[in-house]
Amino acid sequence: MNSLEQTAAAFVEMAHRIVWAPAATVDADNRPWTRVLHPLWTWDGAELTGIVATSPLSLKRRHIDAHPYVSFTYWQANHDTCTARCDVEWDLSDEGRTAGWEAFASAPAPVGYDPSIIPGWDSPTSPGFGILKLRPRWLHVMPGTVMLAGQGEALHWSAR
Repeated sequence: MNSLEQTAAAFVEMAHRIVWAPAATVDADNRPWTRVLHPLWTWDGAELTGIVATSPLSLKRRHIDAHPYVSFTYWQANHDTCTARCDVEWDLSDEGRTAGWEAFASAPAPVGYDPSIIPGWDSPTSPGFGILKLRPRWLHVMPGTVMLAGQGEALHWSAR
């Protein structure tokens, strides 16, 4: 098992380079669902957190209300992969939505973007705009060279 510091730093670098990740939730009937999301991760040297700008009016809200967990797996054509299994909660406060909006708007490309490009997201307080707050409980980072050539190492971290 690797340290959180080593694994989180490698995870953020890879995730922000790949940008888009299939995300899995579980519905109220315990059936898995996937969709592609665009998380923004922050590693402050002690804790890894993430946010996703998404609609609280979507089906995923019912899934998260039933089971407050999301798993993200990033993949790139060179077989770089990283996964975060997260506890998740909605932040629908005006302050939280504004902070999330600004975080995406001010982050460097390609992970940063102007949220107002999404139809219905005219401002952070638009009814269709919400923030999912992510707290990883398990991380896995595997450069493609580990799988393809046996070079380097996969990194793992678990909170439990």
